[in-house]
Amino acid sequence: MKTLEIDIETFSSVNLAKSGVYRYVEASDFEIILFGYSVDGGPVQVVDLACGEKIPGDVLTALTDDSITKFAHNSAFERICLSRYLGYPTGEYLDPSSWRCTMIWSAYMGLPLSLEGAGAVLGLEKQKLTEGRDLIRYFCTPCKPTASNGQRTRNLPIHAPDKWEAFKAYNQRDVETEMSIQVKLSKFPVPESVWDEYHLDQEINDRGVALDMEFVSCAIQADELSRSILLEKMETLTSLDNPNSVQQLKAWLADNGLETDTLGKKAVSELLQTAPEPLSEVLSLRQRLAKSSIKKYQAMENAVCSDSRARGMFQFYGANRTGRFSGRLIQLQNLPQNHMTDLKEARNLVRSGNFAALEMLYDSVPEVLSELIRTSFIPKDGCKFIVADFSSIERIVLAWLASEKWVLDAYKAKKDLYIATASQMFHVPINQIDKKSPLRQKGKVADLACGYGGSVGALKAMGALEMGLSEDELKPLVNSWRSANSNIVRFWWDVDRAAIKAVRDRTTAETHNIRFSYQSGMLFITLPSGRRLAYVKPRIGINQFGSDCVTYEGVGATKKWERLQSYGPKFVENIVQALSRDLLCHAMQNLRHFPIVMHIHDEIVIEAENHITTEDICKQMVQPPSWAKGLQLRADGFDCTFYKKD
Repeated sequence: MKTLEIDIETFSSVNLAKSGVYRYVEASDFEIILFGYSVDGGPVQVVDLACGEKIPGDVLTALTDDSITKFAHNSAFERICLSRYLGYPTGEYLDPSSWRCTMIWSAYMGLPLSLEGAGAVLGLEKQKLTEGRDLIRYFCTPCKPTASNGQRTRNLPIHAPDKWEAFKAYNQRDVETEMSIQVKLSKFPVPESVWDEYHLDQEINDRGVALDMEFVSCAIQADELSRSILLEKMETLTSLDNPNSVQQLKAWLADNGLETDTLGKKAVSELLQTAPEPLSEVLSLRQRLAKSSIKKYQAMENAVCSDSRARGMFQFYGANRTGRFSGRLIQLQNLPQNHMTDLKEARNLVRSGNFAALEMLYDSVPEVLSELIRTSFIPKDGCKFIVADFSSIERIVLAWLASEKWVLDAYKAKKDLYIATASQMFHVPINQIDKKSPLRQKGKVADLACGYGGSVGALKAMGALEMGLSEDELKPLVNSWRSANSNIVRFWWDVDRAAIKAVRDRTTAETHNIRFSYQSGMLFITLPSGRRLAYVKPRIGINQFGSDCVTYEGVGATKKWERLQSYGPKFVENIVQALSRDLLCHAMQNLRHFPIVMHIHDEIVIEAENHITTEDICKQMVQPPSWAKGLQLRADGFDCTFYKKD
């Protein structure tokens, strides 16, 4: 036996979507009910475990044999479930190093992550059976007890023999579909280096990170108490039955002379600038109630395992345009920042249940709880967190690719890049601009908005008007940034021409050490790292300005598979973010012998023994890969007893 294809069906009373697979398998009623498999591409067999059949001995042995490659679609699910089936305790799981995943393979090729979506785009002969969702709902989750079903809480094969046979056929077809994907993609193998990154990702997901559940529980209580107080105040002011109802509150505001179509965050902030009392007080209370901090704390309660660690929070290749990671469950990628100077003191008040002091000392308890979310993550006993992140990673990668020398020189000299940008844009000596200067603010907003072709609209989205810039200043600001960064602007359009040439002529074009090639109905962008970005079914279209552009198929803003448009600056954004991701992965490989527990964008969090220093970690983090000649990285870090933003 060399390869084993696997697909399983399971039952658990824990909600998989809310809690993730690591918590899901801890349920006392968890079991694998069907085990579909194929050995070395042979006929698919389905083992009916629910009806007493047994997995063959050689197949069981293969699960722990690292010389045999195991394939599944979203193989983390199969691997963790089978770990539980084999009797592994919480915190110990089958070694991921011999596992491969057709979902990751699909993502690497720019395809949808779902088995159904990938099969449809590839036009497979054997597609995933569409009736699967209903069968999963029937057999894999608890059912509502009713008089007609004898008050049972679970459906078994004996309750619907015909459905059970259909479910077995569904399980078999899933294995066949996974195998068909591999055949279809066989001429585009995932590089071993990417599989190695995937295995590291699985190790990090398996390790998890500790949560201070006493603090989390107290935070939820504090939120409930705070919400009840805020609602009571709103009820007194408005006399509404449910002042938290958008419809009721909009009607009340209208009756009091304030019309609004929405009560979204931005709209409420704008209304607050002119609303008279008591309307402004009601809107302010509404703003506090709308803080979503409680959802993060509840997500922690849902996901935490019996050893107080949360696992499975990172999706490898979650963003298949760049290969970046995305968040799952607690969603670490969008945690609120903390700016409080007395973070530790506020945390201690919450943890000790001193809610009266919280109400007395702080204007907004929801705001405090929001800033404290990060502090829920703690190192295990006897350890500390070391938090280290790359400095200005995207800005410096963009400058390195485009050979924008003044940016590289400023970065190497450890200058503030926003000040350096302002100096270059406005021709003011760098030593005449400080961190409080309006010029630095202009340099910052321009850097953030303009790097990937953004113009006036991007400046507005970055808050240029809110920071005091006038509408008339915006276009000249864009022009100044582009003039100061002429090599980057040239880089955009060199990339644009290379991509169009590759697709139009079905050939290979190269610029700035980046290769664009058309192959078998795909556009591939080969990065300096050697990794390839894939764009499905590219062709030449016409953009809104009447010019040629590259279009391709992918998941758009609506989360649907559709034809998308791209152009030079957008491709550059993909390239820069993809390379920044490769540098993060390279750093994580360098630090693999340390217990990495989290990584967020360009930041790595290590659960370190006390003798390890932040300086050691940062030094190893910035060791450049062989392909990044001339790229000098910087990393900054700090250590802490709970996670926070420094």
